[in-house]
Amino acid sequence: MTQEYPVDAKIYKTAESGSWSISDMLSYFRRHGVMRVSDLHIKVGVQPAFRVDGDLMKLRGEIVTKAVAKGLIYPLLGEHHIAQFEANSNVDCSYQFGDIQFRINVFVDNDGMVAAIRALGAELPKLDQVGFPNDIYEDIVKIQNGLVLVTGITGAGKSTTIASFIDRISEVRPCRIISVEDPIEYLLKQKNAFVSQREVGRDVPSFSTGLKAMLREDPDVIFVGEMRDAETISMTLMAAETGHLVFSTLHTRDVTSTITRVLDYFPAERQDEVRNQLSLGLAYVISQKLVPRKDGLGRLIAMEILNNDYAIANLIRSGKIEQLYSHLQTKTRNKPNEKMITFEQHLAKLVKAGQVELLEAKKWANDQQCFMDAMSSLVV
Repeated sequence: MTQEYPVDAKIYKTAESGSWSISDMLSYFRRHGVMRVSDLHIKVGVQPAFRVDGDLMKLRGEIVTKAVAKGLIYPLLGEHHIAQFEANSNVDCSYQFGDIQFRINVFVDNDGMVAAIRALGAELPKLDQVGFPNDIYEDIVKIQNGLVLVTGITGAGKSTTIASFIDRISEVRPCRIISVEDPIEYLLKQKNAFVSQREVGRDVPSFSTGLKAMLREDPDVIFVGEMRDAETISMTLMAAETGHLVFSTLHTRDVTSTITRVLDYFPAERQDEVRNQLSLGLAYVISQKLVPRKDGLGRLIAMEILNNDYAIANLIRSGKIEQLYSHLQTKTRNKPNEKMITFEQHLAKLVKAGQVELLEAKKWANDQQCFMDAMSSLVV
């Protein structure tokens, strides 16, 4: 079936550059770099659009018809995923184009077929190049067990940060690393560790099923692509409590909402139990956003970091989640049991360093007053 839809078929007419194939569109990411061009959207009824530095930019050309949409999207799916899409009107998959891995979601709206295509660089940034506000990443690489949550809105770079962690651990530790992802986003290289990556829908039917099997496969480090339901969260917490280092993600905007979101997956009668599990098993929460650079050359990361020390664990266990933020504000010293920071403090640092415009930082701050307080108190 895929032979009917070649990747190099030039079926989309641009206004200035002749006709493009889907291969030409994917080459655009390579020419401009995935740190600047993150996504391609194809939808019936409008021109294709690239997300550049966070903003959508439409191609100058013809409106996409149903035939053109199919001709651009189907070459990326393969026969199995085409059949899945035609049966369910939705499919998630990945596609390797040269040195770039793409994560693809195809769905149907009232106009017809739609695709959201996200670029993931094959070459992972080193941990010290990700954009941490301190050296806490060195501490995380060294821990043997506990849950590390990397959170943020869609497109905040969560997968890249976790993949950089796992790649670094693979370099320095002779251990067993197993992931369950939907879909696999970064193809991790075999280094000092022994790495297995499994994809939901292809290798395992669900995250929870993959986790159950994984716990019988002698892992040291586990990556759960996303905690989507109570069963997966329970098993993830259990894995962290029983001697594994576990990484996972949630779609939340900050540290406090991350803890609240985990608890909200469970009924009221189970929340005391889950709070206790979370207080014992949680190691770190890293919430992140991608913020436009002052020089206009892409985006950089702003982070909020929680280090689950004794005081934090006690607040989680007793349900005093609203008090977490004040601990992040004050426990910022370069000591192993501190190294915390709020979004507002990190944004202030980026402004003071000349990397982000003040007005842009204000847009991304969760609390305007806390941001201005951080600006006034920060000494560079």
